[in-house]
Amino acid sequence: MDRLNPSVLLSDFHSERAANLELVETSSNRKTERLPFTIRIAADGEALEKAVMMRQMAYGRHLPEFASSMTLENGDSAPGTTVLLAQSKLDGGPLGTLRIQTNEFAPLALEQSVALPGWLQGARMAEATRLGVAGGTIGRMVKIGLCKALFLYCQQQQIDWMVITARAPLDREYEAMLFGDVFGKNEFLPMAHVGGLPHRVMAKPVAVAHERWAAAGHPLLKFMVDTYHPDIDLAPADLSFERETVGCLEA
Repeated sequence: MDRLNPSVLLSDFHSERAANLELVETSSNRKTERLPFTIRIAADGEALEKAVMMRQMAYGRHLPEFASSMTLENGDSAPGTTVLLAQSKLDGGPLGTLRIQTNEFAPLALEQSVALPGWLQGARMAEATRLGVAGGTIGRMVKIGLCKALFLYCQQQQIDWMVITARAPLDREYEAMLFGDVFGKNEFLPMAHVGGLPHRVMAKPVAVAHERWAAAGHPLLKFMVDTYHPDIDLAPADLSFERETVGCLEA
């Protein structure tokens, strides 16, 4: 998976947007921005198969042995779990995927390997796993979009903490996104749900994410908070279809 550098990504994003995206001002001073891809919930077998294909392709670039064993997992359809799929508007091909598991019905996947500290006990948490994106500039754009989708999902579900596990050197990307260590600083622990590889466990509070981005002058603040992206649609599949149908009738 390509590394995510917020400053580089922002530059890539604006360059790509200048050629491909439609940007309009809204009355509330928020901008509406169209993306060259959609991000939606993988709500059927075909979409889930595309998500698995994307995982295999992405993990295969760095962990080919692990990638070759990846298939549709029980966790993909477990209660409290949502799989996101990014698809190209051009041809419908998969460009990225992310799985989000909340702890509403079961402990997080990472809790197979570690006992979380007391300050997270009783909190509503969501763990992001199985992130995979296409290579190149479009993949980096999709990765930003999936990060925003995770944040929006957590807001909608009233999640207290976003939690991730990250192997080196990808952990630095999440550090740049203001995730902090759950255990010791820069401490890596073997994770059963990612092949036993050492990962850094990191978390970020949802409620104050906006304030932290603003205080840090984060280069992705406008994208994450101040811009509306209708192509990131986290409504259930039936509601998304209904909204598209209504839009077509009104056009």
